[in-house]
Amino acid sequence: MPAPAAVVFDAFHYHQWRHRWDSLVSATAVEGGAPCPHVGAVTQNAGGGWMRNLSMRTRFVAYDRPRLAAASMEGKSFPFTRWAASMRHKDLGNGQSVLLYTYTFEVGPRCIAWIIRPFVERVFDYQTRKRFERLRTYLTNHAQEITRWQQEQ
Repeated sequence: MPAPAAVVFDAFHYHQWRHRWDSLVSATAVEGGAPCPHVGAVTQNAGGGWMRNLSMRTRFVAYDRPRLAAASMEGKSFPFTRWAASMRHKDLGNGQSVLLYTYTFEVGPRCIAWIIRPFVERVFDYQTRKRFERLRTYLTNHAQEITRWQQEQ
């Protein structure tokens, strides 16, 4: 990523920044109104674009700014019966960083999972690459704005 880990982390997890670039969701909010998640926080995430009908409720199981965040889905959200992801951030020392996104999911209902899983995998992989490319582009143009905001906090 074209910014330090702390900037990338905040661009993703502070909703005031995320709504400006994230192509996968149309709206995100922490229940209770916090500006970003924390361990135990529950977030509501409404799908964006042609996936607008996909919404997911997630609970954060780890939140160690600016290094690690991890969440798992609460309940089900077709086609997902289980979903979890983590993001690890590491500075490279030259104003850039690495973001490692790891996820796992199961789809259902079970009777058709073997049919829909390959399609869901392809779509999710594509949308994930697209999403992080949009984040990279956003940071290329706005990382300094986020850095200034961080300094004011």
